[in-house]
Amino acid sequence: MKIGIIGSGIVGRVLATAFLKEGDEVMLGTRNITKPEVVAWQNENPGGKAGNFEKTVLFGELIVLAIGGTSVEEAINLAGKQNFKLKTVIDATNPIAATPPVNGVLQFFTSTNESLMEKIQAMLPDAYIVKAFNSVGNTQMYKPEYNKILPTMFICGNNEDAKKTVTGILTKFGWEAEDMGHAEAARAIEPLSMLWCIPGLLHNQWTHAFKLLKK
Repeated sequence: MKIGIIGSGIVGRVLATAFLKEGDEVMLGTRNITKPEVVAWQNENPGGKAGNFEKTVLFGELIVLAIGGTSVEEAINLAGKQNFKLKTVIDATNPIAATPPVNGVLQFFTSTNESLMEKIQAMLPDAYIVKAFNSVGNTQMYKPEYNKILPTMFICGNNEDAKKTVTGILTKFGWEAEDMGHAEAARAIEPLSMLWCIPGLLHNQWTHAFKLLKK
């Protein structure tokens, strides 16, 4: 599959490398293809491509939004909303505000009755948005090891086929996917990033993940 990654920060680069390891074609989308970290990524991953946001979305059969929540609207506009039509889009964003945490708790620019994913879906009504990869750190996104216990990745979205595609990706990446339903479930999934970050911000612990236990 051709994968277009919107965002060349650490999350985007980690996911881009993971898709390459799984045999996919990857383009890393960035505002500046000459950034040192982008050049370094390409040197380390000679099979990977880099391009601007529009070129990346046109390239990708599946798109990953791996960019800061405050920048996602601008990135989508630069990529061209029409270029997302009928494509599955993994939304790995979180609505983290540009204000410091309070006692280890991140601040969001959304409320409890809205989510960034729903805003993205409204911006891209003809795309199939699936929330995933937002509730764990980049070091654990691909093939995490927890004594052979599969960690849980909570997902949601309005299109069943798109969620099946993302579930297959998560399985290959070493995760157990749990489908929480439609886009409104992102109102609960996005704040998991707050919970996940508290041990890191308070105790410098960044290697944990969530697990849903069932009987």
